[in-house]
Amino acid sequence: MTATVAGPDFIALQVTDVPAAAAFFEEHLGLRRAPVSPPGAVVFGTAPIPFAVREPLPGTDLSADAVPGLGVALWLRTDDAHQLHAQLVAAGVDVAGPVQDSPFGPTFAFTGPEGYRLTVHGG
Repeated sequence: MTATVAGPDFIALQVTDVPAAAAFFEEHLGLRRAPVSPPGAVVFGTAPIPFAVREPLPGTDLSADAVPGLGVALWLRTDDAHQLHAQLVAAGVDVAGPVQDSPFGPTFAFTGPEGYRLTVHGG
């Protein structure tokens, strides 16, 4: 029998400042911490896939990349893209344009902690 993969099961962004990145996701996106996180990481109670920010893995030099995660598209689901867009703009977050219609509902992109480009959709 051949082993297969069902899909993503955990997503973590490697960051140099874990407390600041965790605060960003808590304050601006309303994520809540899971009851337990491993050392050097903050795991959020997201579903269906757990999401975290963590210290860089050994051998990872984040300062070498001008745009972290380039080539990876990370989409986050919200119940109200228009309201979240307004909240992020009001908070001074770098939002890349207005909310636009897509096959996945209203969507927009913004710059998150340490330069990661994130997309929000839904609602």
